[in-house]
Amino acid sequence: MTANKTLEAISLFPQGNLTSLLVMLHGWGANYQDLASLSQMLDLPEFGYLFPNAPFEHPQVPGGRAWYALESPNYTGIDESRQLLFDWLNALEDNTNIPLERTYVTGFSQGGAMTLDVALMLPVAGICSISGYLHYEPKPLEDDAPPVLIVHGKQDEVVPIDEAKNARDKLTAIGVEVQYQEFDMGHEITPPVLDLLQKFISN
Repeated sequence: MTANKTLEAISLFPQGNLTSLLVMLHGWGANYQDLASLSQMLDLPEFGYLFPNAPFEHPQVPGGRAWYALESPNYTGIDESRQLLFDWLNALEDNTNIPLERTYVTGFSQGGAMTLDVALMLPVAGICSISGYLHYEPKPLEDDAPPVLIVHGKQDEVVPIDEAKNARDKLTAIGVEVQYQEFDMGHEITPPVLDLLQKFISN
């Protein structure tokens, strides 16, 4: 796997006085265009939106991207992807003039796994994992962790709901404030999920 040296991203910055950012990470086999339309379904007038592209080409899907190789037992590429995402998020304040303390990081599926990993190490305003999972064993954090919203479908056949419960329990055990919500849905993002995300962000 050969990664891009930096993360490309779709930037949607409405006109007006923007004070906050919402970053959304796509899942395995999709790309940064996959979630961009969701910005039109959220009523967050003071937010700019960023949709980064995963650094690796997907092995089967033309035009698809991957944060790391799910098909390999040791998740080939995860260390490189983790560092790229960390550096990219860390540079957002310099690039947008919006502090990390006003930045929310959301991810779907494999993108959700990346948010629960990398964003927990940064002073972001909040983190949301939709249909995601933990790909590492969390350890107690030196600093206070941002609040986390975990959302999952009861009928998810791609990432079993037990993965969401595992993430909730392990993060709670190390002192992370976790809000957990199940929905009657599969591996998807539905309007009720977006409503909950908006409430989480607006609190």
